[in-house]
Amino acid sequence: MMFWEDILQAKLTEVIFKKTQTPINKLKNKIKDTSAIRSFRQSLTGGPVKLIAEIKQASPSKGVLCPDFQPLKLARVYEASGAAAISVLTDQKFFRGSLADLELVKRATTTLPVLRKDFIIDRYQLFEARVYGADAVLLIVAALTRPELTRYIKEAKALGMDALVEIHTFRELATALEAGAEIIGVNNRNLRTFEVNLETTFQLLESIPEDKVVVAESGFKNHHDLIRLAQAGVNAALVGEAIVSAADPGAKIKELLGGAYGSG
Repeated sequence: MMFWEDILQAKLTEVIFKKTQTPINKLKNKIKDTSAIRSFRQSLTGGPVKLIAEIKQASPSKGVLCPDFQPLKLARVYEASGAAAISVLTDQKFFRGSLADLELVKRATTTLPVLRKDFIIDRYQLFEARVYGADAVLLIVAALTRPELTRYIKEAKALGMDALVEIHTFRELATALEAGAEIIGVNNRNLRTFEVNLETTFQLLESIPEDKVVVAESGFKNHHDLIRLAQAGVNAALVGEAIVSAADPGAKIKELLGGAYGSG
């Protein structure tokens, strides 16, 4: 089954429907009433490797990860436990997320920037993200043409948001750099097979310019993983499943960060 293509087709159908319900001009008019932007990029730089803690209820490969899903409670725990930023899955069909979750999380926290994690294929979703409080958006190179990626990075910036540009291969890295990406996310998960290989980050890292902020995504489970990232010079790790599926998400965050701040 071509699962990746299924996701993109479903997202296209969703966006077309949303445009009929709330035209983009209505979204633009709502931006003036949205919350102030918190700098996503700034939160990921300086000091030891930072943690972007993710809020998601389910995944296509693992099913339900968090049966007692309370995004408001999770956001407050994340902030109190030392996360540098929060990622919120807003895709409903495959991850059981929503823009309402994003809005809740932004309101529940006082300092942490919030990333909208979704399959963004249309500029409409950028305005949507801003209206619901996002400080940054995920742009997946595999889901966009290079001209689209270039435009969306610029558009996000014009709206005050940072763009986390996700790659998985050297070719996608080249596309991201050509498009003007400043924050590079290396996804260790192959989006077509859902297989995870932590070495993907380390293989691609050598080819990423030093002035870029680097975020490693997927597959990190313990403090030793984050130590490796810190030693390699990665700025941040995005961790979802290991946190939301933990009996005590706050303790899990502290465990992950304890390794990053400790000596090993």
